[in-house]
Parts: sequence; structure tokens; C-alpha cells
Amino acid sequence: MDNRKLELVTDFYEFTMSNGFFIKDMSKKTAYFDVFFREIPDNGGYVIFAGLEQIIDYVKNLHFDDEDIKYLKSKNIFSDDFLEYLKTFKFTGDIWAIPEGTVVFPNEPLVTVKAPLIEAQLLETTLLLLINHQSLIATKSSRIVNAAKRSSCYGIWCKTCS
Repeated sequence: MDNRKLELVTDFYEFTMSNGFFIKDMSKKTAYFDVFFREIPDNGGYVIFAGLEQIIDYVKNLHFDDEDIKYLKSKNIFSDDFLEYLKTFKFTGDIWAIPEGTVVFPNEPLVTVKAPLIEAQLLETTLLLLINHQSLIATKSSRIVNAAKRSSCYGIWCKTCS
């Protein structure tokens, strides 16, 4: 990936929930969640799963630098101990995923995360963003290629290809 800072590209409640878990001493409890979709967009028949490379890169490099901590501290809603915890944050959980490029359908797990509660919580939004965007591109590309194969032969319409 291109070293974009995605740590704070998330729903703010991911941090407020994590702070609450930290305060209630729930940070080490194990959590599981699945990433899936409920309906096929545009009634297109299928979706191509994509984004796994971006997820791996994001998770491997996820950390909070001094600038991130300073921003969160400026909100005056997080405990100092939680902010200290974020300074040394490292994902230690497990992630399972179907292979990149797999045709997928509604309600089937694409990615499963098992991790300490706060770690899982902080991944949720960004995983959804990465999968949604990359899968949208892969699916649209697949549909364009399939439509082109059905309607043209070297760019010229013919009965054989339609």
C-alpha cells in the first residue's frame, strides 16, 4: 500500500467503545466478528471479493503515532490510560478470509476476525471500507469484461459473440 494514514479513518464510536472497554477492564476478552453483505448491489447477480492485500497491509502496519494520540486527547473524552495503551497498540488477533477474487453471495462470511475486544473493535470500519471499495472495483470490472465478451468481437459486433 502507499503508506496512507488510515488509523483515524474510522467511525468515531470505534474509539469511544474501545475506551469504554478499556475502562471496564474488558480489553483482553476475545471477540469474533464476520464481514459480509446482505444484498447484491444493483441486482448484479454476484460480487467479486477483493481488498485482502489492503487488509493485510493495514493490519500489519496499524499503529497510533504521537499526532494521532494528540488529536484523540484534544477531544477530552478518552482516559489517559487508554491513550497510553494506543501508543503501543499492535494487532495480535487472527484473521481468516476467503481467497481474493472469489465470487461471493449475500450473507456468507468474507472475513472473520478473532482478537482481543479492543483490537477487533478498532478494525471494524476500516475493514468494511477496504472490502467495499476494492470489491466494487473488481465486480464492476468483471461485469464490464463479461458484457464486452457478449457483445463484440475485436470491437466489432457479430452474431458469434452476442
